[in-house]
Amino acid sequence: MKDMLTAFETHDAEAIAQQLRAGFDPNTVVDGKLATQVLVEMYYRSDKFTSCLRLMVDAGGRIDDMLLLPVLLDDRALLETSYAEVPSFLEHRANMACAFTSLEDVALLHVAVEYGSSNAVEWLLAKGADVNARAGIRADGANGHTPIFHAVNSNANRTAPILRRLLGAGADAKIALSSLWWGQGFEWETVFFDVTPISYAQMGLLPQVHRREQDVYANIQTMLSAAGRPIPRLTNIPNRYLAS
Repeated sequence: MKDMLTAFETHDAEAIAQQLRAGFDPNTVVDGKLATQVLVEMYYRSDKFTSCLRLMVDAGGRIDDMLLLPVLLDDRALLETSYAEVPSFLEHRANMACAFTSLEDVALLHVAVEYGSSNAVEWLLAKGADVNARAGIRADGANGHTPIFHAVNSNANRTAPILRRLLGAGADAKIALSSLWWGQGFEWETVFFDVTPISYAQMGLLPQVHRREQDVYANIQTMLSAAGRPIPRLTNIPNRYLAS
């Protein structure tokens, strides 16, 4: 199991394939969760994820919410099939553990943006998905975020093109939340208060978010421009004090 978990953590498709060929059951239960679900909930995000997930699914692996598979696999054909077979597919709400921005009571577009599923983002927008769909608001008043919040602090800034696509589709860069959870249930769990997409992007500078300073401010400038706000001349990025 250790070798498979390491492969999950690094999105090593060949190692996953080797383990499956050796007889690994993709529906093995790991700490109360199906192994394929563990892969989905891993904190790493990369373009290799879909290949890893497809290997597990092709071997019979299941996840808690199978309606999310077309989005997670970033597969237009599967999206069309689900849309044809499930009348309420576009209205489906998801609840899943997330190492970063909360995926508690969210729309499919939130999930697509979180995982960098660009094909799914395009498909959902073409089908009329609400670019400003709100996540559920918790009893403590937290969350209620829109998909753009999943695009501003991604691993290696890999969802920057999706951020621009959402803004072009009318995503609100000025929406304000009372609070928003980051990494709930993980060691880096943090709740941020009085959050906008722009302030949330800047929170990428915090050690528990650990995003590149250059990427953070590039995203901020993109959203300032979309919001029609002046863009200050930023002369100290990366920060000389922090680099010294």
